[in-house]
Amino acid sequence: MNLPEKYAWLNNEIGPQMLLEGLKLYGTTEVPGSENNPTIMAWAKEVGVSGWYAGDSVPWCGLFMGVCAKRGGFPYNSELLSSLAWSKWGDDVEKGQEMLGDTLVFTRPGGGHVAFYIGESKNNFLVYGGNESDTTTFEWISKTRLFSARRAHWRIKQPSNVRKVYLSDSGAVLGTNEA
Repeated sequence: MNLPEKYAWLNNEIGPQMLLEGLKLYGTTEVPGSENNPTIMAWAKEVGVSGWYAGDSVPWCGLFMGVCAKRGGFPYNSELLSSLAWSKWGDDVEKGQEMLGDTLVFTRPGGGHVAFYIGESKNNFLVYGGNESDTTTFEWISKTRLFSARRAHWRIKQPSNVRKVYLSDSGAVLGTNEA
């Protein structure tokens, strides 16, 4: 993975598998205008929504999460294009207990957004997802926008590195303790 230096620590993470699959897709960008990125369109085919996913100008954060779930060996449903539908996926996470790799669902004017928890500062979550400014990248989102947090239903056991990650506002890791 060719992640930005301040997020290179993620290259050493051992899980969760969905997040690791997503990080492999870092930098995938939609094509402006009427053309489409063939990679994004292939994702729609891979998860079985190509018949009704018209192009990469259609919000694709849920599509990205669906591809990550499929490649990580986790179930997903046909409503994956609806970011808010991800609030029914996996196991519920109590507010304030979000950890590395959790699926965070946010509200926004006109709909929602879904992405992975990477870390947090006092007021914001650092997330990694698809369709973050038309690409797969990292972005800070206010904690006040959180609609739902979900965790994969682990088949065997939760990976040992699933934890709280506290970050400075610049994105530097402060550790696993906010103090």
